[in-house]
Amino acid sequence: MQFKLDRRVHYSKRMLIATPVIAIALAVLVSSVLLVLLQKPVLLTFHSFFIAPFENFYSITEIFLKFGPLLLIAQALAVGFRAKVWNIGAEGQMIIGAITASAVPVYLVDSTSALLLPAMLILGALGGMGWAAIAAYLKTRFNANEILVTLMLSSIALQILYYLLLGPWKDPMGFNFPQTVMFQDEALFPALFEGVRLNTSIFIPIIFTIGIWLFMEKHFGGFKLVVGGLAPNAATYAGFSSKKAVWSSLLLAGFAAGIAGMSEIAGPIGQLQRSVTSGYGYSAIIVAYLGALNPIGIIFAAFFLAVLQIGGDVALVSADLPISAVHVFQGLLLIFYLATYTFVNYRLRIIRPLTHSNTKPTP
Repeated sequence: MQFKLDRRVHYSKRMLIATPVIAIALAVLVSSVLLVLLQKPVLLTFHSFFIAPFENFYSITEIFLKFGPLLLIAQALAVGFRAKVWNIGAEGQMIIGAITASAVPVYLVDSTSALLLPAMLILGALGGMGWAAIAAYLKTRFNANEILVTLMLSSIALQILYYLLLGPWKDPMGFNFPQTVMFQDEALFPALFEGVRLNTSIFIPIIFTIGIWLFMEKHFGGFKLVVGGLAPNAATYAGFSSKKAVWSSLLLAGFAAGIAGMSEIAGPIGQLQRSVTSGYGYSAIIVAYLGALNPIGIIFAAFFLAVLQIGGDVALVSADLPISAVHVFQGLLLIFYLATYTFVNYRLRIIRPLTHSNTKPTP
């Protein structure tokens, strides 16, 4: 008996909507089995994941604090994924964006200019785009695999960060911790509410999402970008550039990741640290696919994953859960989503082997 996947001519919109729900249900089911094997309280764990983050105002603001960079990066990555440009290096682009933005308050430590924050925003975006441009050039010039290139560039970006924090940018009064000086108030986003870390940078991903939706759904340029990635030969025949699709996708992702990195060091962190990204670059890949690469779906997926991250922090204490359990749950989500999404576009067909009769034909 053999199995074969036949591509569907038409797919069900109901199945497309149900795919994330099925993936979440399967991830919860498998995680429950793992929790039982680990002898952890199942109900308390899922209460920590899904209910505890909404029990007080501070936790809710923390959800939106994580929601912002996830949404920003995932929206840009989804554009590239729809164009078949597999950028896995948003983490590195975010690091470089944070580094270039930090150069302003590090070297102008005594400045109180109102231009500090706009300058950091511009440098953060340019830093992320510049780092992504390396992968775009290698892809279009030498046909280098962008998955490997962007992934390796992330490792290089991390080493640059370590060098700066342990060397020239290290705070001399920081008790030997790998971090820069604390940034002045003029280099930080204002807080939205007193006593919380949520700040005005949350409006950037919201505006960016509206722009992405308009571009991909209403603008001819979005159509050209997708066609240039999906069918390079047909795109060339129609006058669309497949190379332009690569450059546009990667530069857009670098732009978003760079701003996300800048928002972290000019927001909740207030300085450049080794933990500047918190894994947003990799988590955003899950968000993009969990949202079906759709700008609207990504909003809900980003919020859901932000809830999981806050809930995971709660579960560390309340359910004595290891930090790796949160990563396992996120990985299960992506695996089950990709498996379920396969059946949206393909139909499983069973091929039974032909049986040969041993009986001799009658003369």
